[in-house]
Amino acid sequence: MHRLLRLTLRNATQAGHYVKDIPAGKSLQNQLVPASTHAKWYGTEASLQKDVSSTDEKSFKGHDMLAPFTAGWHTTDLHPLVIERSEGSYVYDTNGKKYLDALAGLWCTALGGNEPRLIAAATKQLNTLPFYHSFWNRTTKPSLDLAKELLEMFTASKMAKVFFTNSGSEANDSQVKLVWYYYNALGKPDKKKFIARTKSYHGSTLISASLSGLPALHQKFDLPAPFVLHTDCPHYWRYHLPGETEEEFSIRLANNLENLILKEGPETIAAFIAEPVMGAGGVIPPPATYFEKIQAVVKKYDILFIADEVICAFGRLGTMFGCDKYGIKPDLVSLAKALSSAYMPIGAVLISPEINDVVYSQSNKLGTFSHGFTYSGHPVSCAVALEALRIYKERNIVEKVNSIAPKFQEGVKAFSDSPIIGEIRGTGLILGTEFTDNKSPNDPFPPEWGVGAYFGAQCEENGMLVRVAGDNIMMSPPFIMTPEEVDELIEKYGKALKATEERVKELKSQK
Repeated sequence: MHRLLRLTLRNATQAGHYVKDIPAGKSLQNQLVPASTHAKWYGTEASLQKDVSSTDEKSFKGHDMLAPFTAGWHTTDLHPLVIERSEGSYVYDTNGKKYLDALAGLWCTALGGNEPRLIAAATKQLNTLPFYHSFWNRTTKPSLDLAKELLEMFTASKMAKVFFTNSGSEANDSQVKLVWYYYNALGKPDKKKFIARTKSYHGSTLISASLSGLPALHQKFDLPAPFVLHTDCPHYWRYHLPGETEEEFSIRLANNLENLILKEGPETIAAFIAEPVMGAGGVIPPPATYFEKIQAVVKKYDILFIADEVICAFGRLGTMFGCDKYGIKPDLVSLAKALSSAYMPIGAVLISPEINDVVYSQSNKLGTFSHGFTYSGHPVSCAVALEALRIYKERNIVEKVNSIAPKFQEGVKAFSDSPIIGEIRGTGLILGTEFTDNKSPNDPFPPEWGVGAYFGAQCEENGMLVRVAGDNIMMSPPFIMTPEEVDELIEKYGKALKATEERVKELKSQK
């Protein structure tokens, strides 16, 4: 029980409350407690000693890192999961326990954990030129070669230039500066506002967190910034009206977007940003004809379209880019994650010819384009990314994804009849599960039950890692998964689901 409680708490970072194990005869009301109370009840050294399984030999409790997306008490009162090595679709912790990595790191290790060609590419570049910058028209050959390769690979619409960053967050931050630079050069300085979608996620730095539609990212950071607006989340299951078809839902959302633009003034709106499939917001594919209708609206009002392909690009959806799957013709594109299969930090912005022409002219007038990072186009990152793109091509990664995706999607969706599952949704090698009562989007489980956290803890106990966000579970396995590994994923998912169903049944019986 103690180990499972520890795992449940650790997997519940974004949930507001948790449930502790209920002894027989105790009332449920007295056992449902907030996280802060858990920190006090289970934060003593004596209780936490019990909280460690017999296999936990190495302790990093109370470590010195300010951990992203983690409550402070987690780092002081709970033992973190410390991953030590990786192999294919698996990772191993410091105690030697093996986990199927069903999230591919953080949506990113597309080629798994020990691709020798990527390791060799990094080693070769480190031995040749470990670093040089790309300022003042000085650069390196890997960065030039990678830019050329990306422009040739992206065919949804023609792109002219590539600007390199170190992450998807930096890519989206750079998008904001580029768009403002562009409209200022055109003599339209009032076009400053960005429209994102509720539940969207575009990174975790200052500006990109502002673009996010996830309220948790705004807490106490003075976000969102006043130049960011939010329009509807395109989640058909949760938000459609009775009797409304997917296309009718898309029409309503497009009309709402247009009304928002007219209310704010089209002359003030600079760009609309969207992920082809929402990732961290819960894995939300767009409803039928959604992007067709949205693009018509933004084009009508001279608003740029930014495609956030950070999660979707390089095969995740069964097409090389999400834009290919949904007919999106963007003005700007953000890339990261699978660009290097996460072996080295790197992100990129693709820029259309129209925008590039303006940037070119304006930078000539000003004498420079004053934006960049020390590590923009880092030669080791670019060399690894180049090799990753070669592998994607040589191994026909899109075909590989499409060959394994049906087994993955159908195998997990076979659990859709579970009484605690509201919806399982996804496409390609990305999938989300949302737990609700009565299979209704309007009947969430009490947050203090920690249903999603409990499921995630069961997965971890059974040797599989998933992402937990409240009562949403997300998976995006590596592209290299074998059919046998997909069977293993489905089996572990089923075991975790059965245990979670029993847990919910127990909680309901004592309510």
